[in-house]
Amino acid sequence: MNYLSAENLTKSYGDRTLFKNLTFGINRGDKVAIVGANGSGKTTLLSILAGAMPPDSGIVTHRKDITIGYLDQQPDLNDALTVMEVVLAGESAQLDAVRAYEHALATEDHAALEQTMVDMEKLEAWDYEAQIRQILGELGIQDVNQPVSSLSGGQRKRVALARVLIQAPDLVILDEPTNHLDLEAIEYLESYLNTNNGTLLMVSHDRYFLDRVCNQIAEMDNGQLFTYKGNYAYFLEKKDERETAAASELSKDRNTFRRELEWMRRQPKARGTKAQYRIDAFEDLKEKTSGKRNDGELDLNLRMARLGSKILEVENLSKRFGDKVLLDHFNYTFKRPDRVGLIGKNGMGKTTLMNMLTGQIRPDSGKISTGGTVKFGYYTQTELDLPENQRVIDVVQDVAEVMKLANGDTITATQLLSRFLFDRSKQYDFVAKLSGGEKRRLQLLLVLVQNPNFLILDEPTNDLDITTLNVLEDFLLNFPGCVLIVTHDRYFMDRLVEHVFVMEGEGKVRDYPGNYTDYREWRDTQPKKSSAQNGKATPAVSQIQAAQPVNAPGMIAETGNKKKLSFKEIKEHETLEKEIESLEERKVEVVNLLNTGGHHEQLIDWAREIEQIDQQIAEKSDRWLELAEFI
Repeated sequence: MNYLSAENLTKSYGDRTLFKNLTFGINRGDKVAIVGANGSGKTTLLSILAGAMPPDSGIVTHRKDITIGYLDQQPDLNDALTVMEVVLAGESAQLDAVRAYEHALATEDHAALEQTMVDMEKLEAWDYEAQIRQILGELGIQDVNQPVSSLSGGQRKRVALARVLIQAPDLVILDEPTNHLDLEAIEYLESYLNTNNGTLLMVSHDRYFLDRVCNQIAEMDNGQLFTYKGNYAYFLEKKDERETAAASELSKDRNTFRRELEWMRRQPKARGTKAQYRIDAFEDLKEKTSGKRNDGELDLNLRMARLGSKILEVENLSKRFGDKVLLDHFNYTFKRPDRVGLIGKNGMGKTTLMNMLTGQIRPDSGKISTGGTVKFGYYTQTELDLPENQRVIDVVQDVAEVMKLANGDTITATQLLSRFLFDRSKQYDFVAKLSGGEKRRLQLLLVLVQNPNFLILDEPTNDLDITTLNVLEDFLLNFPGCVLIVTHDRYFMDRLVEHVFVMEGEGKVRDYPGNYTDYREWRDTQPKKSSAQNGKATPAVSQIQAAQPVNAPGMIAETGNKKKLSFKEIKEHETLEKEIESLEERKVEVVNLLNTGGHHEQLIDWAREIEQIDQQIAEKSDRWLELAEFI
């Protein structure tokens, strides 16, 4: 069953044509990812297919009886609403029932409340409301009553994503859905989309995500769309075959073109007597063989400043904001060439730690001692604040007119931009005309051109195309300095880091030897519940003690110098389990009371009690899981 069809789509910006006469279709059950180089038109195509932007020519048709949910890169949310009001703004019978119930509860309209509770029961919307809160929680949004105006850009993207998922549309269209999600939220989304039988169209550069979610890859390349039936690994294999065949065909076409060009040059005055069909074929062949392609690879062979023996020493570093403790006596000495991944849920303090290491934020206590030869290159999550009317070449020349390469050669700003895949025309474009990925590539260039020897990269994979990511990975693997990385791209982190700092909350940081997948596999083997042995709790690894995987090859789990839970914490863990069970039993009782009816005042009280119970269960469950990590 066809859900979406696009025929002969063409879209241009000024004198630049993104694609011409492009045809594409999606059937029910397809999970399609569009990939391609930055600036190739992926986001534009997605917007056109979602109906958010018109093409210059061509037609997009959607099946009339289906619903469509669209996540834009920059979602437009109503700042006057709360988070809950935004996610309830969709269209479905269950959403209508939940909206009516929430309104009746807020206004204490007794008659309306009684009717809305009947509707909630009929449509099984009680569980639906709980599902809304669960999805928001999994995506890192806990306070459903906070105003949208108070959210950061990343939080707005997550609320918009939650709204799409909650509506459960027949066709889900997502533009870079994993951007601004922490690793656990990405894995939740991955699981959700895998278990959902809906139809999916998305743009993403997350290679693990593509491999595990998609059954079809569509590549934007030189204004054309090439479709591959299979996951990302299959796409890589077939793409290589296609490019090999295309290179062979191009070579044959060029040989034919040379012969035809010779024929065309003969007796030019008598050209009118030549066969018109052959002249037309020659013009087509000329266009085909002279078409511009950008098959260059990003060249990052830049010089690095010398790095001395002393690099960076962190001693008893502590930081808190209000009642929230981000770091509590953090200690670490960086050595050459350290490659560290920094992971943890959003809001745990990853960016704060990086800002302290680079001197942009002062710690509450503790000491950071930086070696005299250290030169930081800090690639931030926030895009550079560049004048939109400034040309790309001017942006680079403001930093340096000429740069040194690793081999000692000197190159100009123009030559360097060419190595970063900015051709001559793009170098003289205004910054405003760059795509999101091109702006991020320019930002990366401006960091590396300063010859750093300690790279701190905060979400470097956002908006970069896969080709750029592969070259950046190769550069970092051979980078002789130190690297500290925060990224939601699990493939990128797995390939590069040798150990990870895990920010676990309440200021605790675990230094785990291995990459992200190693850590997750180890964490999944840890017991989730209390297993008291001889009246004692199993000791947990203390902060900044290297956590060793259980039974890992070539490694022995440390048993000494580990902190046990206090007696008070052990008792708290046991008590929480009983309290949660009691709250769940009480919730069942109150729901049964609601279903049997009662006075208006009782109905309101019971409804509010359910909300309070849900909140208490969530809070106590979080604390129980936190303590369980140390059991």
